[in-house]
Amino acid sequence: MPEFETLLYEEADGVAWVTLNRPEVMNAFNTVMQRELRDLWRWLRRHDPVRVVVLSGAGDKAFCTGIDRGEAIAEGPRRGRTGRGASDSAGPGASEGGEVRIGSGTTPFMFDDPGSNLGPKSNDLWKPVIAAVNGIACGGAFYMLGEVDFMIAAEHATFFDPHLTFNMAAAFEPLQMTGRMPFGDLVRLTLLGSEERMSARRALEIGLVTEVVPLEELRERSGWAASVIARSHPVAVQGTLRALWAGRELSRSQALAMAWAFVGLGNDPDALEEGQARFASGQRVEWRLR
Repeated sequence: MPEFETLLYEEADGVAWVTLNRPEVMNAFNTVMQRELRDLWRWLRRHDPVRVVVLSGAGDKAFCTGIDRGEAIAEGPRRGRTGRGASDSAGPGASEGGEVRIGSGTTPFMFDDPGSNLGPKSNDLWKPVIAAVNGIACGGAFYMLGEVDFMIAAEHATFFDPHLTFNMAAAFEPLQMTGRMPFGDLVRLTLLGSEERMSARRALEIGLVTEVVPLEELRERSGWAASVIARSHPVAVQGTLRALWAGRELSRSQALAMAWAFVGLGNDPDALEEGQARFASGQRVEWRLR
C-alpha cells in the first residue's frame, strides 16, 4: 500500500475511505497530493478487498478548493516573450529577464495539466467512487468531482469556479462537469466566478448531487450507499459502470453497440448462478425510498 502525506486512508468491509487532508489550505491540492492520488487510484485497481471508494475532504469547511496557489505547479500555456538567446539557467521555461515561455520549451502545445492525475477514471479505476462533499468545492475540485460516480453533499456545501474572477480562462474544470449539470447552469457557474456560489440545495435540484444531508449525517449516508454497492459482485458492478459511462460519453448507438461486450465481461458465471438461485428462492431485500 502506498504511504501518504496529504491523504488519510481507511478501509473496512469492502469500502475505502479517502480523505483529502490539507485542511490548513482548505484541502487545495499540491504536487504531492497530485502524485499520491494517482498512486492510490492505480493501487486500488489491483487491491481486490476494496470494492467501493468514498472520497471526502478533511474538516467541515471545504471538500477541495483546487490548486494550491502557494506552490509552483505547472499552469499550462502562459503568454510571455520567449526572447532571443534565451537561457535555461533560470530554470525550465524561463527566458532572459525571467519571463515565462509559452508552454513547454519553445512551443505552446506541450504542458502538464496539474489536474490530469487527480480523478479515478483518468487512472482507469472502475470501482465506484462516491464523493461526500463536506464544504466548498471549487475550481480544480472539479477534476475529481467530474470523475466520481455520484455525490452526496452536506447542507452547507457550495460549488463555484473562481477562474474568471482572477482573469484566467476556465477550460479543463468546466469541461469535466459538462455531463454533470444542465449547460445553462454550468455556463452561469463558470462565468459568474467567485461572485455567486451554487448551494447544495440547488445542486440537488439540477442533479449535480443525489442527496443533501446535515454534515453530521454525511458519513453515515455515504457509507450506507457504499456498503450496498460493496455487497454486489464487483465484476458486475464494474461492467455496469463501464456501460453507464459509455452512455454518457458516446452516442447512444455507439454505447449500445458496446453493451453486449460489457454484459459478457461483467456476468461472472458463478456469481450469476448464485444470483439466479437467490431470485428463484423468493428472497428479497428490504428497500428504502429516497
